[in-house]
Amino acid sequence: MLRLIGYFFGIGSVLALIGAAGVGWYISAMGRDLPDYQVLANYEPPVTTRIHASDGDLMAEYARQRRLFLPIQAIPKLMKDAFLSAEDKNFYDHAGIDYEAILRASLVLAQGGPMQGGSTITQQVAKNFFLTPEQSVDRKVREAILSLRMERAYSKDRILELYLNEIYLGMGAYGVAAASLAYFDKAVSELDIHEVAYLAALPKAPENYNPFRNPEAAMGRRNWVIARMEENGVITPEQADEASARPLDVNPRPTGTYLASAEYFTEEVRREIINRYGMDALYEGGLSVRTTLDPQMQLQARKALHDGLVSFDEAEGFRGPVETVDLGDDWGTAVGAVAPLADVPEWRLAVVIEAGSDRATLGLHPGREVSGALRAERETIELPVGDMRWALRVIREGNRRNASRVDQVLAPGDVVYLEEKADGTAYVLRQPPRVQGALVAMDPHTGRVRALVGGFSYAQSEFNRATQARRQPGSAFKPFVYAAALDNGFTPASVVMDGPISISDGRGNVWEPKNYGGDGAGAGPSTLRAGIERSRNLMTVRLAQEIGMDLVGEYAERFGIYDRMGRYLPMALGSGETTVLRLVSAYSVMANGGRSMEPSLIDRIQDRYGRTVFRHDQRQCDSCNATGWGHQAEPELIDHREQVLDPMTAYQITSMMEGVVQRGTATAVRELGVPVAGKTGTTNDSKDVWFVGYTPNLVTGVFIGYDNPANLGPRATGGGLAAPIFVNFMREALEGVPPADFRIPDGMTQIMVDRRTGMEAPAGGEGTILEAFKPGTGPSNVYEVIGADSAAAAPPAPSAQVERAIMSGAGGLF
Repeated sequence: MLRLIGYFFGIGSVLALIGAAGVGWYISAMGRDLPDYQVLANYEPPVTTRIHASDGDLMAEYARQRRLFLPIQAIPKLMKDAFLSAEDKNFYDHAGIDYEAILRASLVLAQGGPMQGGSTITQQVAKNFFLTPEQSVDRKVREAILSLRMERAYSKDRILELYLNEIYLGMGAYGVAAASLAYFDKAVSELDIHEVAYLAALPKAPENYNPFRNPEAAMGRRNWVIARMEENGVITPEQADEASARPLDVNPRPTGTYLASAEYFTEEVRREIINRYGMDALYEGGLSVRTTLDPQMQLQARKALHDGLVSFDEAEGFRGPVETVDLGDDWGTAVGAVAPLADVPEWRLAVVIEAGSDRATLGLHPGREVSGALRAERETIELPVGDMRWALRVIREGNRRNASRVDQVLAPGDVVYLEEKADGTAYVLRQPPRVQGALVAMDPHTGRVRALVGGFSYAQSEFNRATQARRQPGSAFKPFVYAAALDNGFTPASVVMDGPISISDGRGNVWEPKNYGGDGAGAGPSTLRAGIERSRNLMTVRLAQEIGMDLVGEYAERFGIYDRMGRYLPMALGSGETTVLRLVSAYSVMANGGRSMEPSLIDRIQDRYGRTVFRHDQRQCDSCNATGWGHQAEPELIDHREQVLDPMTAYQITSMMEGVVQRGTATAVRELGVPVAGKTGTTNDSKDVWFVGYTPNLVTGVFIGYDNPANLGPRATGGGLAAPIFVNFMREALEGVPPADFRIPDGMTQIMVDRRTGMEAPAGGEGTILEAFKPGTGPSNVYEVIGADSAAAAPPAPSAQVERAIMSGAGGLF
């Protein structure tokens, strides 16, 4: 018997050795060609890029995987305890593998059950980073080997840090920081027990516990985690009971652009980052971008432009409903299927239910729940004819007709926009305007774009009219012709002939420009100041001819209006094409005393580690980092930007454009009551209208026009359409800002001159004005008219008729 037992023992030992050798060979084979786990030491996960306004407000986030990496020290203990209770309560005690959990899973599998988990957090990190999610024994063995190696190489905190930042938790969120924002719109430090428990419930199967599709399963799994937290002593029974009784309270964070009214600005920043660093840096690099946007000013700019576009469009008439739907059994469902303009929240879609002679009954768009489902409530309102009177002028297929009844304008099933009145008592009818425009506001000293609106609605059209639309500036270009002349021997009191001129191209074609309104005779001899104040086309062409288009083109390129300007005379009247941003930048040069200007929408870009990789402001300040104050002088910034215009010339042209506001084509701007310089622009057939103006610290440009250039109407001018929008914006933007005068450069002299002749005149005399002159220059002692024959060179008689001739009319491109 003893020999038999020994025999079987020997055989068993041999088989055990063979089995052990086989297992060893299998494990060795599985361990070969495993990924290099040491790369985790320098692991840089794809991280969300975040764009902020100048005050720190979050504007937008961009990511392929929404993730914000948090070091383990920044993750609250409650969050860590919740995940350990749900996924691996023995994490800090095992060496990477929980043998008890593996045995339990093996017994279930041996009994024919499904393959279960039992993976530790270390194993999940190994699987997520290096292996596939397939359910197989080979993968589990490789996972275990990697886990044991990782535990020897890294601390427990490092492994948990990787896990909590890498794990997918549904709703496009990777890691606890992104999930906290995605589900609750909170930082991880702000979450309550029931919220961290819900996040800890998600790793097992995020889509199975979706709070909207499977709320009961989500609640059950969350409460299971709360129970495990209580069992492990993380929370008290009282806390567990309170947390279990709470609803899910999911409040998803919106994606895309967060700052209202900034869609055009944000998209322009997105393009710039891609151009600088590429697509991967934007969507995976975790950049922190601080923009120049002033949120309050942006809201003011958007409102001013919107109001101006809507006012112009409603004066044209009503073009019909947004859409026509079948009311069916539930009008709410019918109107709910129509997508509203998401970035015009003050407007609300509504469907006409009934229409009578003097009023219509409309059903308001119900809106949507957090889950995206249409709300159950239904609300109707009455729209009297008085709140849609502008729409009684109906446009159908290009034909206009006047209506007298509401049911001649609206019919059941028509979907339209309504806007609630300021007092909240009623609604008024609205329609998205067909005319478009742009507004840009810039700091002239730094080039920081404070506000940018590229159209009525980004949801309606993503085309940015501030940066992408190339339009003719018309008379808004004239200040650069005059600046070139002032920089090259002319003074504001120089007199140029404003009279008929014919220019041949040498091929039999003759160009005969005219002043605004078709006036080809002109107003006779006029000073440069009068010419720009009244926007004289004839004298501008004559002035450009006198100084040469090569010089005008050089200045236009130096100011950044054009990359390469054609050297032909119509360009002096703004017949070339440029963008609103470029033109505002060029005006900033005149506002800041002549220094070159590089506009910027971005102040600073930092990488994922907080290192600054880009900064717009390149001025130097050698003494800005003093350790203390010892009564030393205030630090001075060293500005290396090129001086592209004489500061004295910059003041002269500024002073002349102040006259445009005070006496010229932009008198609507006078109501601001602060020093403002600016210039209107109106092109042929009124296809483009502009106003660009500035105070000492803010430059703003406004453009209005159809996307497919067309006549805006017989009376459309920059002074009549664009200037009022400028006024409405600047009134809000300058509120609370002390008014400041434009600074006169040292060395300039101010002399009283006759407004008509440009010659020195007694102070206080009728028709005189105080003019600024550079050193060594002054008003002429001899009346001389540039571009005039001898008969026209005599001083004009001081008559009311001549005064009216010189000071009448407007400007434009003809």
